[in-house]
Amino acid sequence: MIRIAPGIALDENEITLSFIRASGPGGQNVNKVETAVQLRFDAARSRSLTGAVRARLIALAGHRVSGDGILIITAQRFRSQERNRRDAIGRLVALIREAARPLKTRKPTRPTRASQLRRLEAKRRRSEVKRARVGRWEES
Repeated sequence: MIRIAPGIALDENEITLSFIRASGPGGQNVNKVETAVQLRFDAARSRSLTGAVRARLIALAGHRVSGDGILIITAQRFRSQERNRRDAIGRLVALIREAARPLKTRKPTRPTRASQLRRLEAKRRRSEVKRARVGRWEES
């Protein structure tokens, strides 16, 4: 079990790891060794997530989620397979934690009386500036 947040723990069976060859520089190591990790997590059908967390996770993941609701994370930052595996799982955990964090509710506020008066005064001044322009163009 992977502990994510209070009340959320992922079963390791829900995660599929596959190892692929990394891209980029690295010479013989990159060409011969499959160090990159591709993590697949079926977010749409996960029993570990609540409906709200699942929906927010899919929205946060964006293009990393396939049409079937499978979240794909590719980790190839490190030269070793083990470090890339830990990196991929860490990124999944961070993404789910972010999705599980409750959204702040907006508290409706009203402008103060003084700010309303300042706004109206600024509008009056601007109106005067524009009204003064009208007379100048007619004289020419």
